[in-house]
Amino acid sequence: MDQNTLKKLFDDLSYIRTGGSLQELDAANYLKTYLEGKGLKAKLESFKVPDATIKSAKLFADGEQIPCLGYRLAKDSPEEGLTAPFYYLANWDEASLAKARGKIVLFIGFLNRFRYEDLVKHGAVGFIGNNGNLVENNEDIDDKELRPYVSKDLELLVGVNVNIKTAMELVNKAPKEVTLFLKQDRCTLTSHNVVTKIKGESDEEIVISAHYDSVPLSRGVYDNLSGSLGILAILERFLNTRPHYTLTFLWCGSEERGLLGSKAYVEKHAKKLDKIRLCINLDMIGTSLGYALMVGTCDIKLVHFVEYLALMHAYPLKALQGVYSSDSTPFADEGIPALSLARIAPQDDLIIHNRYDDFKYMSLDKMMEDIEFAYTLTKAMANASCLPVKRFIPDNMKEELDYYNCRKRRP
Repeated sequence: MDQNTLKKLFDDLSYIRTGGSLQELDAANYLKTYLEGKGLKAKLESFKVPDATIKSAKLFADGEQIPCLGYRLAKDSPEEGLTAPFYYLANWDEASLAKARGKIVLFIGFLNRFRYEDLVKHGAVGFIGNNGNLVENNEDIDDKELRPYVSKDLELLVGVNVNIKTAMELVNKAPKEVTLFLKQDRCTLTSHNVVTKIKGESDEEIVISAHYDSVPLSRGVYDNLSGSLGILAILERFLNTRPHYTLTFLWCGSEERGLLGSKAYVEKHAKKLDKIRLCINLDMIGTSLGYALMVGTCDIKLVHFVEYLALMHAYPLKALQGVYSSDSTPFADEGIPALSLARIAPQDDLIIHNRYDDFKYMSLDKMMEDIEFAYTLTKAMANASCLPVKRFIPDNMKEELDYYNCRKRRP
């Protein structure tokens, strides 16, 4: 794949592609058609995604209406709204949480399972989340959801989302009470994974993955159209070849909604997972600035191998052992060694999950460098007479997976 083709693919697919939307399906069909044009058999594997359409969402602070969006899949408010004292939760320690009872709580940061559990346990009646960065010239409000695995088996709370600048204004004004209104129609959407294979001499597999969906505010060029086109370019290098190991190329849907596509894939193919020896994942590559990073949820020996391979090919790379929040993680959670390649942009939080994620931050030259190394790594593994990677996850990485998946709290 040359740079002109790569740029055309970027142009064709640079639009909002949220998990379960018709736009995501359009992108899936585009990828499928492209693969079939290369003579490959490709299929869409569907899975269900819970969702909701917000009918109305309002936030009032001491009677003044504040811009907000409703948290999809949170609890609907009473008709008269939910009114309670306002409380800014600055930290998630016990002393701070003890003051949350009976209040509508404003928090900063990501709402994971344990944080939500703490809100419920300590008697909060509602919550106000936020998005953005204080140095952005951007007052967009993200369309967020209370993910079902976050709230599973717990009481639902009424919730809305605001821009972080609005959150700061609320904290500064310190209203005595706030009122939340939230009404929504719950539904179930269908998302899709795109899958194709290049058959090898062995029926044992290496999975090469990337997610192709975006968040609601973003066209998702860097995150992660870059990785999706990256694995497409790698695939083309293997056309008309027969590697030793079978290569499964997987474009995951609904990653931005909680790795749902890769979770659905490992669930659907549970009986065949013992054939998968390795997962190589690309998520956010090809930016003009930044540094290349490979995170391995695997034996440290594999991390060192990747470091040495990068040195051999003069590819500047930082490699470390850890858990990368992407579609490699559900494979690692099933005992499959997993690697994720990224090019981490400076202040990357400013150009992902918002309107700024567009092509102006990308470099086709850097894309080709990242693709070339990812291909070199994949080729080394795919054509190994005996794959040196042991199919196991060491205990320290199992513990990190427990932390990541909120099965265990960090001390």
